[in-house]
Amino acid sequence: MQRMGMVIGVKPEMIAEYKRLHAAVWPEVLALISESNIRNYTIFLREPENLLFGYWEYHGSDFSADMAKIAASPKNQEWWSFTIPCQQPLESCKEDEWWAMMEETFHLD
Repeated sequence: MQRMGMVIGVKPEMIAEYKRLHAAVWPEVLALISESNIRNYTIFLREPENLLFGYWEYHGSDFSADMAKIAASPKNQEWWSFTIPCQQPLESCKEDEWWAMMEETFHLD
């Protein structure tokens, strides 16, 4: 199992919409996340900085393949058509990142 953290901005005028969307995530999207070996997925919001922090535990053996499966899903692409306009990548993102991945620096079970 690999713990993963990531961060992205959320546009201030889109916070209510982002919350509304995530109050009722589509069942097909939830199933796809689970089928892609992601467990314990949580997104936190920090205001007034308007940052989203995502955390999940990856239980698979081929992260790239699982992420490609998620990205290729027509239902997930439709979901992203609603959520992506709410988000604002950090200026420090790598060229191929949307959410900026974070380095784990401490953990206690």
